[in-house]
Amino acid sequence: MREAPQTSQVQRLLASATRLETAWGEGSVVWHRWGLGAPVVLLHGGSGSWTHWVRNIEALAAAGRQVLVPDLPGFGDSLLPPGARDVDAVPAPLAQGLRDLLGDQPADVVGFSFGGMAGGLLAADHAERVRRLVLVGAPALGVVPSRPVVLKAWRHFESAERRDEAHRHNLAALMLHDPRHIDDEALALHRANVVRDRMPGRRLAYTDLLARALSRARCPVHAIYGARDALYVGYLPALAEVLPRVAADFRGLVLIADAGHWVQYECPEAFDAALLAALHDG
Repeated sequence: MREAPQTSQVQRLLASATRLETAWGEGSVVWHRWGLGAPVVLLHGGSGSWTHWVRNIEALAAAGRQVLVPDLPGFGDSLLPPGARDVDAVPAPLAQGLRDLLGDQPADVVGFSFGGMAGGLLAADHAERVRRLVLVGAPALGVVPSRPVVLKAWRHFESAERRDEAHRHNLAALMLHDPRHIDDEALALHRANVVRDRMPGRRLAYTDLLARALSRARCPVHAIYGARDALYVGYLPALAEVLPRVAADFRGLVLIADAGHWVQYECPEAFDAALLAALHDG
C-alpha cells in the first residue's frame, strides 16, 4: 500500500502523531492522534486521507484539543469494508472505532465534503458518538440540481507528466479557487491520495442524503464553506436556506472569502478561526 506523501508538513505531523488502528470486521481503520483534551474528529473528503487536514491539525492541538483523524474506510491506509460502494458504509466502522478509542465520551466531528456526509450519517445513526457536527463544503443537501464539476480522467496516462496535468486541472476545477494555491504540496497530497481511493461507484453526493440525515440528528450543527466553492456556484443562497430548515439545532453558516471547496487548505488561518469559534460555541 502506498504511503502518504513525505512533504515537510506531513513529516513534521507524523513525527508528533500516535498511529492507531481500530478493528472492523476483517479489516481496520487507521487513525492518527495529536494533542490532549476534548476530542475533535476530522473526516476527510472523497479520494482523500488524513492529509486533507495538514494545515489545520497543529492549530487545533495548540488550542488544547485531542485531534483524531482517520483515513476513512476505503481510503488512505484503511481497508475497504466488504461490498462497500459509498459513504453509507463508513459510519458503522467509524462509530466502532470511536467507541474503542474514546469509550463513552462523545466527540466534536468535523466533516469535509464526503466526510461531511459521513459525519451527518454518524450524527443521525450513532448520536451517542457526536457532541457537535461541523460541515465543511459538504454536498448531498439537495440544492444543486446536477453534477456541477466534471473532472479529467488520469489513470490511463502512462507518463507522470500527463497524470500531473490532469491532477492540476482537477484541483483547479474542484478543490482550490486560486490557481496560485495549487502548489507543490497540494499536488503531492492530491497525487498520493487519489491512487489510494478504493471505493468505486460513489453516487450519493448527488442526492439529498445529508439533508435527510441532518433531519434526524439532534446535536448542534455548524457549517463552514468556501465562498467560491465549485460545488455551490450560484447556489450559496439555497445552501443558506436549506441548512437551518433541515438541521434542528443549526448554529450558523460561515463563508470564507476567496476560498474554494478545499477551504481548510486554501485559507487555513480564516478557517481555523471559524472552526475554533464553532467548537467553543456553547
